[in-house]
Amino acid sequence: MTELLHAPAKPNGHGLVLTHGAGANAQAPLLIRVAEAFAGEGWFVLRYNLPFRQRKPFGPPSPATAVQDREGLRSAVSELQGKAERIYLGGHSYGGRQASMLAAEIPGLVKALLLLSYPLHLPKKPNQLRTAHFPQLHTPALFVSGTKDEFGTVEELKAALALIPAKTELQVIEGAGHDLMKGAFDLGERVVREFARLVTPS
Repeated sequence: MTELLHAPAKPNGHGLVLTHGAGANAQAPLLIRVAEAFAGEGWFVLRYNLPFRQRKPFGPPSPATAVQDREGLRSAVSELQGKAERIYLGGHSYGGRQASMLAAEIPGLVKALLLLSYPLHLPKKPNQLRTAHFPQLHTPALFVSGTKDEFGTVEELKAALALIPAKTELQVIEGAGHDLMKGAFDLGERVVREFARLVTPS
């Protein structure tokens, strides 16, 4: 299945495309947990399997086909536009990275980004940063990261966010690793609340 739609009982006009990391798919427990929380607050949420996962049920993505993954995300955004007035894009790890790259390539495509465990660098390779597109990212973004994430420390992430010209927020989960499934943080209501605060004009 390519996509799974969560339809809210009382739509509020917001829609979120949510995608997975390199080793997962749209059925990842993290994505389900976050999607259900947003849908419970009135958001349409489309959990989306990236093209690399559609081609093969297991295994990591290839850098050579990352462009296709971003094209798939763009199509998912277009599909959700018929159901909600304001569209947002998010993802876990690799999915979030591709979402942010797409937003940098196409400013204005979505209203904001929800980036769960952004993979700042590979474990034990802090000098190989994945931030080349950050200066071109003009879409507001909420980053959610754990204090035990080996793909980037909180301090490293804070330094990287300074490269982004758009508004950014960082929510830290004490004790959580890259999967975000453990730690002192509510991945449901609090993430929805913080993201809504980011996208609501002050």
